Amino acid sequence: MAAEQDHLAPEKYEEQHVHEVYEQIASHFSSTRYKPWPIVETFLQSLSPGSVGLDVGCGNGKYLTVNRDVFIIGSDRSSNLVKIAAEHEPHSAVVADTLALPHQTGRFDFAISIAVIHHLSTLERRREAIKAILECLKEGGKALIYVWALEQKTSRRGWDEGHEQDVIVPWVMKTGKKNPNEDGSTEKTFQRYYHLYRSGELEEDIVGVGSEVFESGYEKDNWWAICRRPLKP
Repeated sequence: MAAEQDHLAPEKYEEQHVHEVYEQIASHFSSTRYKPWPIVETFLQSLSPGSVGLDVGCGNGKYLTVNRDVFIIGSDRSSNLVKIAAEHEPHSAVVADTLALPHQTGRFDFAISIAVIHHLSTLERRREAIKAILECLKEGGKALIYVWALEQKTSRRGWDEGHEQDVIVPWVMKTGKKNPNEDGSTEKTFQRYYHLYRSGELEEDIVGVGSEVFESGYEKDNWWAICRRPLKP
């Protein structure tokens, strides 16, 4: 896997092992993503009524309607996932790259980015994504960011300290018995790229782009952090 990463430009590598995969598994992926994570739900419920924010990498849009008193614009690289997310009216969803968000800078009260930045294959691109999200916020606006953790020794995956941080994770999807593959199987496996964050790494990336961390922690095999767009001196 590392050799392939070295051979392909980051954009091409992510296109093959992230974007194309989610476009193909969108419906199946969406059917498994329906329950809000507790800390994300708490963050959204804590927002002031009338707040306007972003869900960067919104997937099927499951977080768009957690707080009915705020308005959220979701975005995702997968047009098939955006079609699903756009059903959560009155909120909206657009197809957009995290590194090229189509929003005006300094206009939003808050942002969330849940299990997205770990799909970017270089340190520079991950930090650029964090910076891009923060630049959309008003001064003092807060963002909640989640990434997969390296330390998952109690999970079925079993990753922990000392394991490689750049990994390929399979997504197995049934193709249906009526349309078997050439080898007669009825399942297809898609390979997704992840950068597994070690303890403290997310905070380092946030501080590295000039922001500050308010809170951070661990939930459901993920590291999370709440940060904000810095106030001007």
